[in-house]
Amino acid sequence: MCVTAVESRPAGVLGEKSRSSSHRPFGARVKAFVELTKPRIIELLLITTVPVMFLAQQGVPDLKLVLLTCVGGYLSAGGANALNMYIDRDIDALMDRTSQRPLVTGMVSPRECLAFGITLAVVSTLLFGLTVNWLSAWLSLGALLFYVVVYTMILKRRTSQNIVWGGIAGCLPVLIGWSSVTNSMSWAPIILFLVMFFWTPPHYWPLSMKVKEDYARVGVPMLPVVASNKVVARQIVLYSWVMVAVSLLLQPLGYTGWFYTAVALLSGGFWLWEAHGLQNRARAEVTGAKLKEMRLFHWSITYVSILFVAVAVDPFLR
Repeated sequence: MCVTAVESRPAGVLGEKSRSSSHRPFGARVKAFVELTKPRIIELLLITTVPVMFLAQQGVPDLKLVLLTCVGGYLSAGGANALNMYIDRDIDALMDRTSQRPLVTGMVSPRECLAFGITLAVVSTLLFGLTVNWLSAWLSLGALLFYVVVYTMILKRRTSQNIVWGGIAGCLPVLIGWSSVTNSMSWAPIILFLVMFFWTPPHYWPLSMKVKEDYARVGVPMLPVVASNKVVARQIVLYSWVMVAVSLLLQPLGYTGWFYTAVALLSGGFWLWEAHGLQNRARAEVTGAKLKEMRLFHWSITYVSILFVAVAVDPFLR
């Protein structure tokens, strides 16, 4: 499905707003540049990176390596997020949930945002390559380019499958965590990569259901915009079952023991309970607050945190 990008406002309005902001306090400017990196999203990426380093090491990895990997990962993801805001500044100005982003308010100019994003991309790649290893550096750069070019520039405004394939960028930190320790690949990080791949759509679609009017207004065809709640909920359940099944593959392949498996079963079981609950409410044509779609969204964040903590703890209990 193709969608024509909307014309958000007369050309130059954002730039004029930025230039007219003659008094921009230093502290507010610093905060704005930090906001360009989307820190709360990066927290989730680091939650999936560090535990995999413990799994790769089968114990406590070198703490300096952990620090360098976290810093490099933050800078890389921050650069990708800044470039995403630069590209999406037209629709961000029209969406309620993004109306206070730094480019929209004029606290940061588009040119500053572009330079900032590119700088973070270069610095993060060099930091990974020179202090960790070049495999991790190329994986980090690949994640950044995939998010900016494939997702933001190509998929996001053209297909309802945007978050499915665009979400690959958010899965790569798992591979980066493993490669930073081993400078190689293995089935364990690939399995966890797939867990995150199947986790991303049922994580994001409930949020998209909540704010689908926002996406519809700017012509972004998120699945809840172009499909009914019944269809979206059915897709959520399908991806959820595959995600839980894949998460259980680590134990039979010998990478984890009883603790991770127990956590994966319990947390995955509760996820499926919530996913089917959402599907039942959608089938009953419940709408508005009673649909409770955000329950699954919030649980999805808790789920991935619990699962990856189990990944880190399991080596010490085997």
